[in-house]
Amino acid sequence: MRSDKIKKGIERAPHRSLLYALGLSDDDINKPLIGIANSANDIIPGHKHLDDIAKAAKHGITAAGGTALSFSTIGVCDGIAMGHEGMRFSLASREIIADSVEAVVSGHQLDGLVLVPNCDKIVPGMMMAAARLDIPAIVISGGPMKAGNYCGEAIDLHNVFEAVGSVVSGKMEEEELELISKRACPGAGSCAGMFTANSMNSMAEALGIALPGNGTIPAVNADRIRLAKAAGKAVMKLVEEDIRPSDILTRAAFENAIAVDMALGCSTNTALHLPAIAHEAGVEIELEHFNEVSDKVPHICSLTPAGLNHMEDLDQAGGIHAVINELYEAGLVEGDVLTVSAQTLKENLAAINFIDHEIIRPLDNPYHPRGGLAILKGNIAPQGSVVKRAAVADKMKEHRGPARVYSSEEEAIKAINGGEIVPGDVVVIKNEGPKGGPGMREMLAPTSALAGMGLDECVALITDGRFSGATKGAAIGHVSPEAAAGGPIAAIEEGDIIHIDMDNFVLEVELSAEELAARMEKVEAYIPEVSGYLKRYAKLVGPASKGAVFE
Repeated sequence: MRSDKIKKGIERAPHRSLLYALGLSDDDINKPLIGIANSANDIIPGHKHLDDIAKAAKHGITAAGGTALSFSTIGVCDGIAMGHEGMRFSLASREIIADSVEAVVSGHQLDGLVLVPNCDKIVPGMMMAAARLDIPAIVISGGPMKAGNYCGEAIDLHNVFEAVGSVVSGKMEEEELELISKRACPGAGSCAGMFTANSMNSMAEALGIALPGNGTIPAVNADRIRLAKAAGKAVMKLVEEDIRPSDILTRAAFENAIAVDMALGCSTNTALHLPAIAHEAGVEIELEHFNEVSDKVPHICSLTPAGLNHMEDLDQAGGIHAVINELYEAGLVEGDVLTVSAQTLKENLAAINFIDHEIIRPLDNPYHPRGGLAILKGNIAPQGSVVKRAAVADKMKEHRGPARVYSSEEEAIKAINGGEIVPGDVVVIKNEGPKGGPGMREMLAPTSALAGMGLDECVALITDGRFSGATKGAAIGHVSPEAAAGGPIAAIEEGDIIHIDMDNFVLEVELSAEELAARMEKVEAYIPEVSGYLKRYAKLVGPASKGAVFE
């Protein structure tokens, strides 16, 4: 066993002494040592209950003949960090999470690993660590929050953000906003729509690094505890058969995940995190591949914010594997890929016995004929940008309008709330990329403000920062190269005409190459005024088009 390095031989007597200090017996020490990376905390609603998930996984490990050893890692709640300087730490925390898991597992030479994340950057950070370590590993997430209810309608966090815009524009009273805020998030779990956390938990299932059900079983359901126990047992089988992430996270697995991404209409952040996980697995995923898959795979499941259904509805409809089954039967995913069940995806799909085609539409009756995400390129974004096309009104998929240029999210929000933005405008927010932010802040506040004011179907927004999975409307993020790295977005000026054509993957400013080059020569380098970890992060982080990994 890998752990023999810390427990076998006379030289390791001091090491064994410390293991005995934990209360472990000789039998415990002689078993495979399985780490449980538990990101439980009292700050994030999606992580409030993770001790219960980790405890269940521990029961599964013990029942299958292993010794479970828990350790912790950090997490940032994107919703609480939204709209202020705290959001600079959200994406940046992903690298800390990956590094911390690697450090603990490598420092103690553990034999296997159960990863217990749930929200936003914690899920991809842990998967990056699994790929990097390449020891038997499995993901068991905390599960989605159930939807709230207000006046008989299902609501979630994005409704609260949009209600803020309604109050600012005089369409709603503050008292109603407060009522909505108290009803939208009823308890533990990752926010209830197809936002970033649930997108990445679904991607874990699609990649095969998590068991069927991981993406959709609600956090508060007993099935989630049973799944955690099964994950604990499954990791022991992975250790026994020496099945590693490198056997599972193959090129075919990532292609499958992108296909599922398109069918579900996931968060734009998947175009950031999947390449980052692939990078750690030694697989190169180019942004262009998302468009290639999008042309083949229709959007067949529409969850909030694009639609009305929530994750609990998808779970009742058959879950992520039911969506995968639709794609598999049409030859759109590869079935002969290995998963953490120690079976192939095709073998896992044999258990599917029900699909609700009202929620998971058949391929010949999709919500949209092309996939949920689109990668746009042009003279604004030579290396690419990302939009959740499934959440964009048809009339905004091609748009031409004047640029309203701002150098920070705060400036843009002030202009939006001040009534400065009118139908037809294209809001451009620069200096918010991985280096320039730094941290590539997620901007649900400005997009929700526009939606709350009724402008989401007539105003576009472009940034080198990011958008929340809860964002809807013509919100184009991840513009690469970013302004702080000398990208052309830095040269856009007030009133420039921006042309957007999502179906043809185009994002351009209507300037000649000569004029754009002349402006770029005059652009002054932007250096963010930050210290501590963010200063180090800004120096190390790469472009969004490559997953914003450290270079």
